[in-house]
Amino acid sequence: MSPVRIKDHWREQRMFNRRAWFAGAVMVLAAFAVLGRLYYLQVVRQHYYEVLSLDNGVRTVPIPAARGLIIARDGEVIASNRPTFDLDLTPDRVPDLNDELEHLVRLGLLQQTDLPELIRTIRSRLSFDAVPIRLDLSAEEVARFAARRYEFPGINISPRQARWYPFGKLAVDAIGYVGTISARELAHLNQAEYAGTAVIGQTGVEAAYEKYLHGTNGYRQTLVDALGRPVRRAGALGKELHFKAPVAGDDVIVSLDLKIQRLAEKLLKGQDGAVVAIDPWTGDIIAMASSPAFDPNLFARGISEKQYEALVNNPRLPLFNRALRAQLPSGSTIKPGIALGALTEGIINPTKRIYAASAWHLPGSAHLFHNAAHEVCGWVGLRMAIIMSCDVYFYRLAYKMGVDRLGAWLPNFGFGHPTGIDIPGEQSGLAPTPAWMAKHYPHDRGWYPGDTVILGIGQGDFLTTPLQLAHYTAMLATRGLSFQPRLVTGLRNPRTQQIHWKRPILDGNLTMISPASWKVVIKAMVGVTTNPRGTAYWQMINSPYPIAGKTGTAQLTREQANDVGNEDTGPEKLRDDAWFIAFAPAQAPRIAIAVLVEHAGYGATGAAPIARKLMNAYLLGPNGKLLAHPGRAALSEPAGIKPRAEPGVDPRFTPLQRAAEP
Repeated sequence: MSPVRIKDHWREQRMFNRRAWFAGAVMVLAAFAVLGRLYYLQVVRQHYYEVLSLDNGVRTVPIPAARGLIIARDGEVIASNRPTFDLDLTPDRVPDLNDELEHLVRLGLLQQTDLPELIRTIRSRLSFDAVPIRLDLSAEEVARFAARRYEFPGINISPRQARWYPFGKLAVDAIGYVGTISARELAHLNQAEYAGTAVIGQTGVEAAYEKYLHGTNGYRQTLVDALGRPVRRAGALGKELHFKAPVAGDDVIVSLDLKIQRLAEKLLKGQDGAVVAIDPWTGDIIAMASSPAFDPNLFARGISEKQYEALVNNPRLPLFNRALRAQLPSGSTIKPGIALGALTEGIINPTKRIYAASAWHLPGSAHLFHNAAHEVCGWVGLRMAIIMSCDVYFYRLAYKMGVDRLGAWLPNFGFGHPTGIDIPGEQSGLAPTPAWMAKHYPHDRGWYPGDTVILGIGQGDFLTTPLQLAHYTAMLATRGLSFQPRLVTGLRNPRTQQIHWKRPILDGNLTMISPASWKVVIKAMVGVTTNPRGTAYWQMINSPYPIAGKTGTAQLTREQANDVGNEDTGPEKLRDDAWFIAFAPAQAPRIAIAVLVEHAGYGATGAAPIARKLMNAYLLGPNGKLLAHPGRAALSEPAGIKPRAEPGVDPRFTPLQRAAEP
């Protein structure tokens, strides 16, 4: 029989105690570990995790590229950039958009009338993009906002570069201006490319070359808290942040001669009108002035509604670019072109003279078409008819030529369609035909023979712009070559400093006109300025170089087309418009010019003196003698431009060497 084992309670108790002590030790150690970790997290790393607890996130902040410069042919910077402070709003960080904007109005940083458009723009942007809501804050405005920054979650002050036009109004109708991006414009833009950008080119070169001037935006990633405020990166535990530098826009070189541009604007001051001067061998715009003008800096820094209304409601229309958009009868400036058409079609003999009385009437009609001031021209041929600007001669010539041939001939000189200049906004003018009349006046009237008659002196429904008339004058200067007018001659890459020079565009050549016909008409235009009977003789007398010109006095409306003698009487707004076209030197032209002065009466007295002073300034040296001709070599790359300086600083350029005539 086997022995019975008795249970050892003391032994089991000792085993239990050992296990209990071990478990307790493990628990104590674990508790210390937890407490130590809590101490580390809540005390040692308290600030770091406090920041993260406030909804930390990585935000990509766009860095707008510096806008490219616009530089005149002599190296002067016409449009540059300057440092400024803008007010930015990030939509998804703003608790109540309307309330915060109203608060900014009360603080005097926004205008109440600007809010509807501003709200539309904000809502059209991505919710996490910073939207500039106020540009170019003054130092006082920056201080005022900074003192109450805590009241505006999601709104910050950001340093940027703002567009700056150092010469104010100078050449504004050619250079254009930048303005705040509207919600409508934003709908057609790549929002990523324009993130953080407040302005876009609106007119002129600024608009036409926007894709070159704008540049490529960069970005930086930054750590922000729940209120959108940047926080410091926390060492090795911080998130990896990225940065991409912006690339500045290309610099644009324009053909404007600022000496001539300044003089043109000075001579037009106080008058409504326009000047366009062209290099006839390249199409380069030497000067483009429209009067009155306005300061583009108003738009660049964010124009107020009050300022904008003042411009819009100004009866002299400073926002209206007369050089491109004023569509007016040309008056007698069209006569050389009509004469060339008649010679080419074999309609007239240039040596045959006719008697031109003070008036003429259509066969079978008693209605009289008068000469200006009822002057009797006497026996005149084509040459003297141009010199004296004999209306009766051209009434008869237009009637003999007929409207079909006139309507087909005038577009050869660019009338009735845009010239194709490289900035937007150009009007096409009008070269009327019977088909046009039937379309636009279907229930009113047809084309009468009298419409053809007055078309021969640039009246009636015939309309042109100063740019078209300057382009036509350049074609007369080159004996039929048509170079597309242009303002931009080159683009400079800010990274490589290389300049791409644009070559002139020859878009037409009137080869059907014989050298003999050109000789007759050009000689007659020279006679306008040199023959004592010429309409511009006294304005061009004693010129040190030969000038080929033509005056024009344009009546205002169809109803006034056969009225005469209102040049010096009646209200100013009913007086005739004064035109003058010219190119010089006549046999080796370097400049072609068209001058319009509205309501100034005769072209000879109202416009020709302006053209004379501008041609003198362009062609004569300080000693009053004709400057040496640069020659007619093929277009070469002008030299002497220094590399661009650091962003935001205008470089000092050496003068650009202008390309010679081709």
